[in-house]
Amino acid sequence: MQVSVETTSELSRKMTVIVPEDQIRKQVDSRLQSLSSKAKIDGFRPGKVPQAVVRKRYGQEVREEVVSDIIQSSFYEAVRDEKLNPAGAPQIKANKIQEGEGLEYEASFEIMPDFVPMPLETLEVKRFTSNVRDDDIQGMIQRLQEQRKSWRSVDRTSAKDDRVVIAFEGTQGEESFTNGRVEDFPVVLGSGQMIPGFEDKLTGLETGEKLEFDIDFPAEYPGEKLAGKTGHFSVEVIKVEEAVLPELDAEFIKSFGVENGELEGFQADIRANMEREMKRALKSRTKSSVMDQLFDRNSIQLPQVLVQDELNDLLKPYHESARKHKQPLDEESMKPQLEPLARRRVALALILGKLIDAHGVKVDPGRVRGAVEDLAASYEDADEVVRWYYADPSRLREVENMVLEDQVVDLILEKAKTKEETIDFQALMTAATGASLPGQA
Repeated sequence: MQVSVETTSELSRKMTVIVPEDQIRKQVDSRLQSLSSKAKIDGFRPGKVPQAVVRKRYGQEVREEVVSDIIQSSFYEAVRDEKLNPAGAPQIKANKIQEGEGLEYEASFEIMPDFVPMPLETLEVKRFTSNVRDDDIQGMIQRLQEQRKSWRSVDRTSAKDDRVVIAFEGTQGEESFTNGRVEDFPVVLGSGQMIPGFEDKLTGLETGEKLEFDIDFPAEYPGEKLAGKTGHFSVEVIKVEEAVLPELDAEFIKSFGVENGELEGFQADIRANMEREMKRALKSRTKSSVMDQLFDRNSIQLPQVLVQDELNDLLKPYHESARKHKQPLDEESMKPQLEPLARRRVALALILGKLIDAHGVKVDPGRVRGAVEDLAASYEDADEVVRWYYADPSRLREVENMVLEDQVVDLILEKAKTKEETIDFQALMTAATGASLPGQA
């Protein structure tokens, strides 16, 4: 086998491989010999088929199989001998493949970048802190009350945060896009559940009032027939309701698992839960600071094949959502939006891999167990969830990778220059639960 390698760009290689005909013929003959002992051909007893007949019937098919196997095996043998590290599968172009010519093919592929990460001591990262204040706890109690609020009818005009029960019909020209009149439809004013401007029209109305108005549907409205169009609405107010919060009494408190129904114990439970969520959010925010530094301080040439694979992974949930809602997905318009994230994730994976190797970081089984138990804690049967993770190596591997990444972050925080920054609890949690692209590190 003869191998030559051409560098076509910093990470791109074109490798030409030549395999002599006799090497191919030996493998073809061996397979045909094995096949003749079990081939079933009319007019011949099993195992007695002449080699010439077997070759005529199966020769071309066997040669194609042999050539395919040789291309695969010779490619990986060649990259090993040439000390190359492919970033993905090669593009194969056969130059010679016919019987008697031997085999000559070109393999075009990208290699993994060779780089040395910036010394950890030169990185400057933020370590975030926060605390749960009494007013944060009071705010959480109020939100819990709001989750269990009831509604009562009022004899006044509607205002923000009221619930207005309406009957309405929407039309466009002569066509009703609501399939006639919709009865007893509740709308909480200020909730944003309706198209922009609709809830404003319902403010300041009394029970029994009727009105008609036109509203433009947003260009991005999911229904194609209405997107960017003007709809006409006829509305009748059936009733106006205001929210009624439940009393903060023993019965309410007991419903959250505080058996003695005392406010002090309820507040203590809420504080513990909020501090647990705060700890997770602080860890995530500090980790993001570390990842930002790694990405910003390490400039790496990225294999496009890895970026494309990551881009495909990022697009998967959008494809699933489009299929679920039976809507088309404009993949080409989304790729420019998602590519920076794909490049970031690929770069960070390469950098973390280098740091793991350079510092000999090994996954800590104790931390893996702790991470699994933490994931299981929110389930009713936590022990069963723990067993579920440990029953499947692939599921456990996901947790191990997460823990290994956390261990690298801890290593960086130990060696890098760190600056402590305090962040308001509400701002921290708002940022932690805010919308982000899938998989953003």
